[in-house]
Amino acid sequence: MRVLMLSKACLVGAYQRKLEEIARFADVELMVVVPPSWRDPVGAVPLERSYTQGYELVTEKIRFNGRYHLHYYPDLHDRLAQFRPHIVHLDEEPYNLATWLAMRQAKAVGAKTLFFSWQNLYRRYPFPFSLMERQVLQGADYAIMGNHDAVQVWHAKGYRGPYAVIPQFGVDPHLYQPAPPRRADHIFTVGCANRRLVPEKGEELLLRAIANLPGQWQVRIAGEGPARAELVELAQRLGIAARVHFQGAVPSAQMAAYLQQLDVLVLASRARANWKEQFGRVLIEAMACETAVIGANSGEIPHVIGNAGLIFGENDVEGLRAQLLRLMQNSGERRILGQKGRQRVLAHYTQAQIAAQTTAVYRQMVENKSYHS
Repeated sequence: MRVLMLSKACLVGAYQRKLEEIARFADVELMVVVPPSWRDPVGAVPLERSYTQGYELVTEKIRFNGRYHLHYYPDLHDRLAQFRPHIVHLDEEPYNLATWLAMRQAKAVGAKTLFFSWQNLYRRYPFPFSLMERQVLQGADYAIMGNHDAVQVWHAKGYRGPYAVIPQFGVDPHLYQPAPPRRADHIFTVGCANRRLVPEKGEELLLRAIANLPGQWQVRIAGEGPARAELVELAQRLGIAARVHFQGAVPSAQMAAYLQQLDVLVLASRARANWKEQFGRVLIEAMACETAVIGANSGEIPHVIGNAGLIFGENDVEGLRAQLLRLMQNSGERRILGQKGRQRVLAHYTQAQIAAQTTAVYRQMVENKSYHS
């Protein structure tokens, strides 16, 4: 079966590992269409050709580059007419112009379509986006949801077709590996790693929770953003500034090494009216490194962790402190949770696992089988 995937996310080289894994299946001929670059608000994302074996990675010019709702590919119809795919995988939300146009063009060449969504909050969009969204939901043959809340959102909005819950990307377990044995003088190290330091990610909760922890410990905070100055000031007010280290932005190539130095990774996200944790990729990266994880009972976090880590109530400083103390005092439990975490990643969250689940969806679409998972 011929599959054309439209995905600006696949500009990122690390994400292309999933594409190589999909292409390993003998029954899939894969073409992936990306723009030459994407003008993200935090900086331009150029095309990286890192993992390109077994499939065709092509660029198409894009209009309204950087406009999340309005961008589209003016010449995509020609590409579809030449490739004649059986399936068009739209790696975009259903309310975007790019999704709506590509779906119409795919139908014109007889291809089946699926969309991908992280959307875990019910939102209403103005015309014409509301119309495009409705028509995509009515016309799509399949949907892949990145989290469980997205299923509820799209059912509430009228989607009645088959779906599967599959994250957009996994991790490479060969890059994210367990840390070497600790030195005898190792200090209990807790950390967090978020792309941006913003209040909803909950770094403030971590500082308040750990402030009264007994014994020797340190905190490492990776990331940059508007909340950094407030976090620095809070650490000073709590009297723990000497134990809190701000790492700045950690490049993706160095993230595994950063996570390996931690005994515990904390993701203390808290929902806002316009945001809720959609997945928490750093969790599976830490779990792959056999770093124990503690997460808030917020958004998709509990589903990602499963039984391979500890959960505390959203916004519950005392609950987080109790979980930190538990792992600080029990290295054996940290080790067991770390091992469970890596096994969970190997079973569900590697790029190969995500590719296999995605390819299973393609086969079900071709065979007209319904599938909910």
